[in-house]
Amino acid sequence: MAEYLSPGVYVEEFESGGQPLGGVSTSTAGFIGLTQRGAVAGLPQLVTSMNDFFKQFGSYLSENAFGSYRFLAYAVEQFFVNGGSRAFIMRVAPSDAAAASNGDGSVLSVTAKNPGAWANQIRVVVEPSSKAKTQIYEVISSDETPTYRVKSSAGFHAGDVVAFSDGKSKQYATVVSSQDNILTLSKALSGDVVDGGLVAAKVLTTSEFTLQVVYGDEVESYANCSLNVSSANYVDKLIAKSNIVSISASATDEADTAPYEHISGSAEGAGSYVFALSGGSDGSIDSVSAGDFIGQDFGPGKRTGIQAFIDNDVVSIMAIPGVTDPNVQLSLVAHCEQLGSRFAILDIPRDKTKVSDVLAHRDIFDSSYAALYNPWLQVFDAQEKRNIFVPPSGSMAGVYARSDNSRGVQKAPANEVVRGVVGLDCQYNKGEQDILNPKGVNLIRQFSGQGIRVWGARTASSNGNWKYINVRRLFIFLEESIKTGTNWVVFEPNDERLWARVQRTIDAFLMRVWRDGALAGSSPAEAYFIDIGRNTMTSDDINNGRLICVIGIAPVKPAEFVIFKITQKTSEQ
Repeated sequence: MAEYLSPGVYVEEFESGGQPLGGVSTSTAGFIGLTQRGAVAGLPQLVTSMNDFFKQFGSYLSENAFGSYRFLAYAVEQFFVNGGSRAFIMRVAPSDAAAASNGDGSVLSVTAKNPGAWANQIRVVVEPSSKAKTQIYEVISSDETPTYRVKSSAGFHAGDVVAFSDGKSKQYATVVSSQDNILTLSKALSGDVVDGGLVAAKVLTTSEFTLQVVYGDEVESYANCSLNVSSANYVDKLIAKSNIVSISASATDEADTAPYEHISGSAEGAGSYVFALSGGSDGSIDSVSAGDFIGQDFGPGKRTGIQAFIDNDVVSIMAIPGVTDPNVQLSLVAHCEQLGSRFAILDIPRDKTKVSDVLAHRDIFDSSYAALYNPWLQVFDAQEKRNIFVPPSGSMAGVYARSDNSRGVQKAPANEVVRGVVGLDCQYNKGEQDILNPKGVNLIRQFSGQGIRVWGARTASSNGNWKYINVRRLFIFLEESIKTGTNWVVFEPNDERLWARVQRTIDAFLMRVWRDGALAGSSPAEAYFIDIGRNTMTSDDINNGRLICVIGIAPVKPAEFVIFKITQKTSEQ
């Protein structure tokens, strides 16, 4: 309560109504798989287009080198083709993949930011440069502590290598101290160094180098890099923001020498010094294991594989395209169940096309947080200039996103055209689907004049309450929206006024959801209920800081079986 200590009129604001509660996104996808480049540990990276993907993760992978693990780039492409707009990517690399480096024991050690043969194309260009120059006005001392008064000491810092030029030759020294236009150097400069002219013929300059890192069309340029550890432009600090390489500089015993000469072994007048990285390797597919995709939890910012998505609270759809190892898929499903905020799209092995084989793979799973799709899809491969077959998970993630954005998460992502697909690996008929559909296998089928469509909307759950994909994803949407939108409640006084505000907040949100057609019932009372108060909380709950609100929701179910009963009508009836 505010203090009132002097007479006057006071105006105060207070909150009595519910706070607006917005719905969370349901169309952001998360993908895991092998790529040409990219970090293999840390946070998944956001891409919003294929150009964005190519820039961060490289191009398509070849079948010869990567085999059945090459499908991530194709899946992401299909995601965007089918209506997706945001995806987070986590790279997996074989355990024997290696990062390229200059590897020559140079003062400057350059290593590719992440492993892969891609980095063998990196070129590093080093050129001499200077960030500051001045002229010497007076030699104050030339004994053991050579000291000079200069025109301006700005830009000269302790530890910087400096070069004095009289137009004919250069002398090098190191700055010991710099203050008030007085420089103390590591050694005395020989000859007549004083120049008080308006246009200086003799100059004292700092000695740095410009570094360019070139990879394809990407060029990173860092001006006036220094080997002075205490300098703000120390090369390690400047290159820390590079997306291509990491650099570390080694200490040298050769003092009073230009950094360019340390790196190149040549005098500054030699011009540009160029060197390439080598030793980068993509590794072998034989060294890829389920553990690489499952990942390891080394703590925040160091997680790999599936575990990296623990740090991401935006993704709502997840897939590991083409990887059908049961250990990996079960780990992905467990991840989605544990977080309760995302849904897994699973592929079935391409060679399993017979109904019995498909059911054998499907029987591994029992979860309402996952769905299986078959068969694989035929698409055009821009790299190999031919049609290839890719797993359906990437396309389905795009269909989910498109359906969510156009109709809402309550609409089952089925009876939707799969874009960018020219054929199917296997054509299933109605009789085969009569067996697979009740078991929770969603088929993609081709219909005459209607294109290739998703023809199933079942989860992999044995629980009839959660057999439809849209029901589970609707509850994910509602739970995450309510959880995110009611953070303001935490630590508020747990009394009737708070309960009323919470009730109004959730009621306004569910009313909007019902009006959007996501809840069943002809009235809000039929669609949902909200119960909060003394009948949901005991004194023990309140004393222990627990606010309990019970919410009941009637989700809409898809019209999976459309039945028209037709009979004859005579003219006399």
